Amino acid sequence: MPIRTQNDLPAKSILETENIFVMDENRATSQQIRPLEICILNLMPVKEDTELQLLRALSNTPLQVNVTFMKVESHISQNTSANHLNKFYQNFEQLKKFRYDGMIITGAPVEQYEFEEVDYWPELRRIMEWTKTHVTSTLHICWGAQAALYYHFGIEKKLLPEKLFGLFEHKVSNRKIPLVRGFDDIFLAPHSRHTSVSSADIHACSDLTVLAESDKAGVFLCMTAMGKQIFVMGHPEYDRYTLHNEYMRDKAKGLNIKLPENYYPNNDCERKPNLQWRAHSNALYSNWLNYYVYQETPYVLQESL
Repeated sequence: MPIRTQNDLPAKSILETENIFVMDENRATSQQIRPLEICILNLMPVKEDTELQLLRALSNTPLQVNVTFMKVESHISQNTSANHLNKFYQNFEQLKKFRYDGMIITGAPVEQYEFEEVDYWPELRRIMEWTKTHVTSTLHICWGAQAALYYHFGIEKKLLPEKLFGLFEHKVSNRKIPLVRGFDDIFLAPHSRHTSVSSADIHACSDLTVLAESDKAGVFLCMTAMGKQIFVMGHPEYDRYTLHNEYMRDKAKGLNIKLPENYYPNNDCERKPNLQWRAHSNALYSNWLNYYVYQETPYVLQESL
């Protein structure tokens, strides 16, 4: 897929070295097609890493995608420069008049707080409510999925006795639904979180359909009717070294962190981790864009009044 970004977004040059087709603004405007408009609310602390991971994940269909990055105004980022945010991000007030074909709401390292304790919770609630009328399909990741399940359906998250950290097996449980088309019966996906949502609570919600889950990690993927809202409990967008970097960071801080499970060959953190989840990550994002965004969205996106 041609990913359309601002000409000088730092992730653009990295993706090009990976042989991923990234289209700049000049070339995109010369093509007589309407790109999909995707908004990404990036709540992760190191925003450049998440930009790269998500743009890579969105790059595997023939559709042209125009990406807009959204930030929250009620939180000051400590790990991304103000210059980067001011140059490449817009806030909700600037974007709320527009409609989008698809939206991604990322995770955030705040899961040990109650939702109401997060400084941007009121703003995030407004954004999630706005997605109901202004976005064809919204994909929520990790804490973003937990927050949306709580806001839309009142499903609580629960603190785990220890961090769920590593690479876990998941089983597809509803193969007829297009979101998991092309998945193997068993697939791997990374998780990195201190909280979880009860599988029983998700199964008990009549508005949700479970598509994949894990004996160890719980429900991985569920959705509402027609894919209007999709919830991904893990981090399929992570790259090879993301879990490694998190492990080394926490270890350097002196935190009680265990090796990520099923990740390093022979549990040796000096060895290069095997990249074992990329194909299913690509399939998930490609299926989302094709079946729940492109196939469902109107050709003409109208601005709201």
